[in-house]
Amino acid sequence: MASAVKKVLVPIANGTEPMEAVITIDVLRRAGADVTVASVEKQLQVDACHGVKIVADALIADCADSVFDLISLPGGMPGAATLRDCKTLESMVKKQAADGQLYAAICAAPAVALGSWGLLKGLKATCYPSFMEQLSSSATAVESIVQPDGNVVTSRGPGTAMEFSVALVEQLFGKEKADEVSGPLVMRSNHGDEYTIVELNSMEWTFDDCPQILVPIANGTEEMEAIIIIDVLRRAQAKVVVASVGDELEIVASRKVKLVADMLLDEAAKRPYDLIVLPGGLGGAQAFASSVKLVNLLKKQRESNRPYGAICASPALVLEPHGLLKGKKATAFPAMCNKLSDPSEAENRVVVDGNLITSRGPGTAMEFALAITEKLFGRKNAIELAKTMVFVRP
Repeated sequence: MASAVKKVLVPIANGTEPMEAVITIDVLRRAGADVTVASVEKQLQVDACHGVKIVADALIADCADSVFDLISLPGGMPGAATLRDCKTLESMVKKQAADGQLYAAICAAPAVALGSWGLLKGLKATCYPSFMEQLSSSATAVESIVQPDGNVVTSRGPGTAMEFSVALVEQLFGKEKADEVSGPLVMRSNHGDEYTIVELNSMEWTFDDCPQILVPIANGTEEMEAIIIIDVLRRAQAKVVVASVGDELEIVASRKVKLVADMLLDEAAKRPYDLIVLPGGLGGAQAFASSVKLVNLLKKQRESNRPYGAICASPALVLEPHGLLKGKKATAFPAMCNKLSDPSEAENRVVVDGNLITSRGPGTAMEFALAITEKLFGRKNAIELAKTMVFVRP
């Protein structure tokens, strides 16, 4: 007999860390969980950290009487403090703990929310490094990447969010399902090590005061890839414009996360960019490939020898058919590398060839974004950023 659908609640607030929220939602939906994204604000749309706008499925009040198999709290400040101060959420998570059901938190949230609610007493837990002292007053603080203990799972930051999410899949569905989900993510096996990139035909990527970067999104865009690229590059102090390729600012990404762009592509196309970078996702890549405006922007970028890049499905479905990989080495999502005219470097996680950068999937998106950071701001700055996200060990 088929087991009942697992129901999961992911609450979000203004100031939530978007990578932590979106990776959790996306990975759990890939596993087949019924995930409700609930806003603890007065409205569905929240302004997450780094200017990312996410539209929730429901308000927290509408979820108060529902039963969930897991409630998982993303971090980010002041988001984690807002979650802590939400009385409805507090009573839901306390009931979850009392009923012996799973609950979880990452980054600031284990210390700020779960610890404050007294839900980590006598349990091993971890959190973002700068909150460890606060955590130690309410739990046995440990420095694990992911720490399960009893019915609670905790983790450290954006750079551990994918491992955290796969651990949640394992808790809900078992090891076999966790392995099935993690395979296509193209995750790395050596968490904490410095990332590596393969670079051919090295050239300097130049810009005037601050790099202007265009990140298009469309219905069907892979939300983890889009959010990791946007979030990391904004942390690096680049000016990132998120442009919707459709008729509306709001898009529904591949795993049904609703994101709001800064402007429509028509508006965004009026200005020049130091870099144009395409997230993947099958539907999103198809929308990009059929957007004459976007393809023309990419062709101009290539002709003027300015940097452009793509990850996952987009190198194969957007760049290749429009001649934008001609004479270049590239990589793409493993199942799509047969569409590349030159797949000789495709086994690499991130490939830079002159003014082109490509990568493989959600699990390589952080390395991809850090490699872009390195090309723009130098390796020292990229590694420092990787450490603050708990992606590379300090």
